[in-house]
Amino acid sequence: MQKSIQRRSFLKTTATAGLSAVLVQKFSRSDLDAAPAAAAKPVVISSANGLEATARAMELLKQGKDALDAVVAGVSLVEADPKDNSVGYGGLPNEEGVVELDASVMHGPTGRGGSVAALRNIMHPSQVARVVMERTDHALIVGEGALKFAKAHGFKEQDLLTDESRAEWLKWKENLSPNDDWLPPHDINAKGIGKVVEAYQRHHGTINCNALDLNGNLSGCTTTSGLAFKIPGRVGDSPILGAGLYVDNEVGAAGSTGRGEANLLACSSVMVVEYMRQGKSPEEACLMACERIARQTKMKRLLDGEGRPNFDVKFYALNKRGEYGGAAIWKGAQFAVNTGEAKSRLVEAASLYKRASG
Repeated sequence: MQKSIQRRSFLKTTATAGLSAVLVQKFSRSDLDAAPAAAAKPVVISSANGLEATARAMELLKQGKDALDAVVAGVSLVEADPKDNSVGYGGLPNEEGVVELDASVMHGPTGRGGSVAALRNIMHPSQVARVVMERTDHALIVGEGALKFAKAHGFKEQDLLTDESRAEWLKWKENLSPNDDWLPPHDINAKGIGKVVEAYQRHHGTINCNALDLNGNLSGCTTTSGLAFKIPGRVGDSPILGAGLYVDNEVGAAGSTGRGEANLLACSSVMVVEYMRQGKSPEEACLMACERIARQTKMKRLLDGEGRPNFDVKFYALNKRGEYGGAAIWKGAQFAVNTGEAKSRLVEAASLYKRASG
């Protein structure tokens, strides 16, 4: 089994740690208590599609805005971008051609969170999730109820399916089977058409964004249109606090993208934060979450020939000291970072495995 250099180094480090649980806890607690003195430097991290989001968030952080104001403003740019078909307007639809959106927010200073799931016709689910947090006694509102709630608070309905996303949905639908009545474009000589799904990659896409503000406070947001062509009503990890997003203002913030079902079963984001509480770096904590998912994956259809997950999940983490990191099951992932000194940039994430070359 071929694994990345980062993975081997990570296992060696954790295997030789030698500290008792009590000492690790004491060490991490004292570190965190000392963090606020060095926390005046703002930091924003996000998934790789968040270069614009992290730049906007940093602008607001430099103005003294709260971390939650910053991350919601940042991801709202991506939600409104029709070219990003993983989030908001232009997101790829469910199997019936309807765009359904999920989002969550957590505010470190107050310990509050809110989320929406299977929300239709509203471009900015991240903003609706924030209103759930601020204007209700609930943490999660879904489906028709989420739409009614959004409309009650002045959010306007609109068709979220762009021509590009509609074309992708029709391509998928027309190639499910050669035995149904949906056919792709063809001429009179064509035979056996309508069956290329094996070669058609279904899209997982999301944006997670976490920030540390000038006051040393943390917040995060995750927003998505979910798995392309999903069963209507399907909800992944993005709106589930503890799975797709988790923030503890004393420790750190973490979020994820990728196969939501795997992350739901592992509740990984809260685990990343807990690993950081134990003294792990953000990168080490993200790698541990990846390993947890790999260990929990038992279904043969979800494993490759070497027993490794045949899907990817990516994690992004930021601790109270402003240290950041990311990791993925498979090598090649990146994440966006802005530390205020320059433009947002992409950084390579650590990984558990790398694919054989060629």
